[in-house]
Amino acid sequence: MEKYIYIVPIGNIEKDLLDFLKKKIEEVFNIKVKDYKNLSIPEEAYNPQRKQYYSYHFLNLLSFLNPLDAYKILGITNVDLYTDYLNFIFGEAIVNGKECVISIARLDNKFYNLPADNELLKLRTLKEAVHELGHTMGLKHCETPSCVMYFSNTLADTDKKSYNFCPKCKSRLSNFF
Repeated sequence: MEKYIYIVPIGNIEKDLLDFLKKKIEEVFNIKVKDYKNLSIPEEAYNPQRKQYYSYHFLNLLSFLNPLDAYKILGITNVDLYTDYLNFIFGEAIVNGKECVISIARLDNKFYNLPADNELLKLRTLKEAVHELGHTMGLKHCETPSCVMYFSNTLADTDKKSYNFCPKCKSRLSNFF
């Protein structure tokens, strides 16, 4: 049976962003991507003190989806995510697992009261999606700043890196394909 990467919108995600991600992720990983129906944001994830959403609940939601042909499942949301010991995250993954989630909230210029830039948002989202999918395939953070697996502590880190893997990370991925 052929396996697919599923993209799961959680909340309101623009169709053109999803279509862009689908096309580019297929190119990067050479695996077909399928859309999954839109899911609701898990209410229990909201932390009113922080005005953010705890990422664990998104990963948990994705873990209950189990399409038989799913190789990996990428959730994408538009709410601001956090996890333990961090102020915010762009995404999180189950390392060597199936599920990962990314948030476009802090990838969007509008979050910082800057003019909207849809093309930049698409590129940033792609980088974080490939990064988190890389974690599901066992990759750790890379020390090469241009590698997609470089840790993005800030948006500037995301903007500096590529959406591709450096040669070292790419060779580690060869075990998967």
